[in-house]
Amino acid sequence: MKELCLYFQVHQPLRLKRYRFFEIGNDHYYYDDYTNESIMRRIADNCYLPANAILLDLILSQKGKFKISFSISGLALEQFEQYAPEVIESFQKLAATGCVEFLAETYSHSLISLKNRGEFTHQVRKHAQLIEKLFGQKPQVFRNTELIYSDSIGEMVAELGYKGILTEGSRHILDWKSPNYLYCNPIKPQLKVLMRNYKLSDAIAFGFASEGGFTTEEFVKQLNEVDQKEVIVNIFMDYETFGEYQSRETGIFDFLSHLPETVLKNTKFQFATATDIVENYQAVSSVHVPHPISWKDEERDLSAWLGNHLQNEACNKLYELRDSVLRISDDHINKDWQFLQSSDHFNHMCTKLSVNGNHHSYSNPYNSPYDAFINYMNVLSDFKIRLDELDVPMEESTIEYEYKTV
Repeated sequence: MKELCLYFQVHQPLRLKRYRFFEIGNDHYYYDDYTNESIMRRIADNCYLPANAILLDLILSQKGKFKISFSISGLALEQFEQYAPEVIESFQKLAATGCVEFLAETYSHSLISLKNRGEFTHQVRKHAQLIEKLFGQKPQVFRNTELIYSDSIGEMVAELGYKGILTEGSRHILDWKSPNYLYCNPIKPQLKVLMRNYKLSDAIAFGFASEGGFTTEEFVKQLNEVDQKEVIVNIFMDYETFGEYQSRETGIFDFLSHLPETVLKNTKFQFATATDIVENYQAVSSVHVPHPISWKDEERDLSAWLGNHLQNEACNKLYELRDSVLRISDDHINKDWQFLQSSDHFNHMCTKLSVNGNHHSYSNPYNSPYDAFINYMNVLSDFKIRLDELDVPMEESTIEYEYKTV
């Protein structure tokens, strides 16, 4: 048999309100509560609740033959708890079936794996603790923000005890190799690397935009065209594809409803979680990724978040504040620190819009990347003022010491 791994990313950032220069030092609340609640409620009703209901029915009807993997960011979980607690309940019902796996990731859906090892460790552990609390699972496989991966990131993940990591099956990395095998990290070979099959993943994610939509028969036809020697196909995508990016009217929920039965009856594939694959298969070779890759855009690099001087300045200024945040250890400061790290803030500053169409404009509240930058830097200026008022210099904080001994 061959293995088909379905993985869905679930994330929603906390969107910032319009924060003007004259508010710096006067207003310490940064979030657009109305927009955050209305968007969360809309996506819950359009995607999370109906899609989870379909998945639960499929899992029960297929009697253990249908399996899925999810990663849900800490920021999304916090908003579920505040605005749509029934979404968490629906995920808990999925977890109780034993056929749904929850992966580890950075709590804030952040770029911290590129910036600071100690903070990365803290965020991953914080997220894993929340997953275990809510769903009763200790994650075994890691999914970094937007599938960002490199050899050194894999090394950090392996040292945290994870068995596998997900990333993009990028052409410029694999060259002639296929993403339809299991690979390993060259520094820590015990860490298995699952590569996304972007052609088959994108066939689902974008196939419904065309007239007539996309059918399970078409997907199965493409699946059966995979070389007989290739035994693993990884389908990774945003969960919001179902009902939000592609509306119910496109037929995408009908596709999801018929997918398991059509695959099981007409292919040699069975469904597996990411952990199933890393535990049951050996890596065919290591995959060398010297520079970070992602699943974003045609370039599959970091340019969606760190591709211009605006993004780099904002990101660098943010992480310059980390030592002060650790010394203060204030609950309100820590919350804002988590929320301000979301990679979405930097994606809104992306200047590749003319090249990549609307890819970066979805749910972007700003008129331009420059508006996004100015708004974020105004918030960051106020955040720094609060830190300066509370900060008492110390030789070394307790939290910092805990990071160093990981």
